[in-house]
Amino acid sequence: METKKSKYDTNPLDPDVERKAEDVWGDLGGVTQQVGGTTQQVSNEPPRPQNVEDARKNVYSEAPTRRYDNPPLEAPYPSIFVPPTYAPPPAQYQSRENIYQPPVTAPSSRPIRGIGISEKWASMLPYAPFSIGLVVSLLELFLVPRSEGKVRYHASQGVALHIAILIVQTIFSVISMLTGSNLGGTLFKVAAFAFLVISMIRVGKGEPHQITPLAEPAQWFNKHIEPRNRG
Repeated sequence: METKKSKYDTNPLDPDVERKAEDVWGDLGGVTQQVGGTTQQVSNEPPRPQNVEDARKNVYSEAPTRRYDNPPLEAPYPSIFVPPTYAPPPAQYQSRENIYQPPVTAPSSRPIRGIGISEKWASMLPYAPFSIGLVVSLLELFLVPRSEGKVRYHASQGVALHIAILIVQTIFSVISMLTGSNLGGTLFKVAAFAFLVISMIRVGKGEPHQITPLAEPAQWFNKHIEPRNRG
């Protein structure tokens, strides 16, 4: 006889589910069976240290709490509380504070101590063509005190520029002797003459004039040539 279900009977299971389970799994007698035997270690991790000192030596084991602001040297990773160290930047990215910089003020007509000519002409003459500029530049470095920074700057740059021109002219002279053609040397002399004239005009107008490739040699001349008047 089928059991009558009420509207409150909400059991969704099949009434024969218990019987079907017994047919498949068998009757276990209603008693939960216990699993016997000792617990086996299934992890592959090494055995733990027996004392605190062994744990401290092995940074990969489970050791007591360590300070993260002072990790051991053999720690597998750096601490987030310790600022990292960086390698020094390459030379091309280092500060250029020590590079010789030209003065930016326009030359005046006041006389310069040691040579007696105006500041304007004392700044222009080191760029005079031929050997005139080289002689004037050396005289100014020997006579003008270091307090006249603008004049000494152009004098030292003039020395470096004229020496560079003489070196290049010597190279062209050797090439001319080997090839029998002096075309390259002639063109260089014309270009050097034009550059020196333009340099004089720029300095006379008060415009900044810095020859970057000659900055370090110019600084060396200004530093190592001591003026007679140290005022």
